[in-house]
Amino acid sequence: MGIAHITDLLAPWFDGLPKETLLSAISANSIGFMAVVLVYLFTRRLVFPTIQNTLTKFSPSRLGMLSEHLNKLTGRLAAMLSCVAFLAFYPRVLVAPEWVLISLRSVGQIVLIVVSGFVVSSLVNLAHGIYSQLRFAKDVPIQGIVQVTKLMTFIICSILIISLLLDKSPTYILSGFGAIAAVTLLVFKDTILGLVASIQIAANRLVTIGDWIQVDAFGADGEVIDLGLNTVRVRNWDNTVTTIPTYMLITDSFKNWRAMQESAGRRIKRALLLDMHSIITLTEIQVAQLQSTFPEIANMGELPEPLTNIGLYRRYGEAYLRKHKDISQDCVLMVRELAPQHHGLPIEFYCFSVNKQWVFYEHLQADIMDHMLAVMSEFELRPYQSVSGQLQINTLQDEAQSRKGNEHSPDGRLK
Repeated sequence: MGIAHITDLLAPWFDGLPKETLLSAISANSIGFMAVVLVYLFTRRLVFPTIQNTLTKFSPSRLGMLSEHLNKLTGRLAAMLSCVAFLAFYPRVLVAPEWVLISLRSVGQIVLIVVSGFVVSSLVNLAHGIYSQLRFAKDVPIQGIVQVTKLMTFIICSILIISLLLDKSPTYILSGFGAIAAVTLLVFKDTILGLVASIQIAANRLVTIGDWIQVDAFGADGEVIDLGLNTVRVRNWDNTVTTIPTYMLITDSFKNWRAMQESAGRRIKRALLLDMHSIITLTEIQVAQLQSTFPEIANMGELPEPLTNIGLYRRYGEAYLRKHKDISQDCVLMVRELAPQHHGLPIEFYCFSVNKQWVFYEHLQADIMDHMLAVMSEFELRPYQSVSGQLQINTLQDEAQSRKGNEHSPDGRLK
């Protein structure tokens, strides 16, 4: 026994009234559309919120952060159930010409396909939100994979809609893709390259959100704030944002400072230029005076003979760095001479700061250089500095005043 049409149930209510068929049809259509709305409101406002609140009680910290994704998912699920209810019962409820019913069925099917695609998209976002709460999620981002999954979902939905409108099998639509493969590759070139790059970046952990990267080709130097399928956004240290194509991180070279941030220290590598004319051999008296002034070099053991002021200065620099509380003693630490140059002899200080924060690192580096410049005169060393035009003017003025003073006798008379 088949299910009766709703008009058969409504006919006794309108029996004997004028235009009873029209009234019965209007009532049936009204009941059908109101039922769809009631199904949506019932599931959207009562059923799914109750389920969501019950699940949230089990893990308020984790699921509470996903409330936005859950709200979107429940709304789209309610819309999908409404479409399913409409397609299941419209032949037994609605009264209309055959072509209208066919059109309504096609519209309902298209809406169901679109809503189903959004449901899958919401499920993917929810899964991504759950994954982002894991400890290793920052090291292995899947934003690119998530975007590819959404893209493929809506491509499938588009194929189903086109096949529905043309009343053809989806395989017929797919068979036509071979003819437009070249156009598809041209249109989605960046997306395909971004997909391959995202997989390589995630698999090899090349870049993660929060990394400090430097890409000179695009003028990017800052923190990665978004790692997407097509673009990577970098917030530079001047608070500007640079957008880089994702595949450029694979095809071109870039610098990632993550290893420095995870290491035992941040490198300090600075050189001071010394005037080579100030290098002398120290006597025993001079060595003793310097050892009394700087206790760090008092007990250095055997020293080379003859000992130069620059050699003792280098040893003092290393001793000073080894006693510095903010310098890592587990990393390489040395003070060395570089090759002499036409503008002086470079003395390089090579060590690592324990604190890797930028401001602290710059202050520490400056403090070390300030100190080593200040004590240089104690070793009878002079820094090299190019003579500027203003210094030459001052020197000439001093010489002119000196000559003018020598032209007068002590009693003020000209010589």
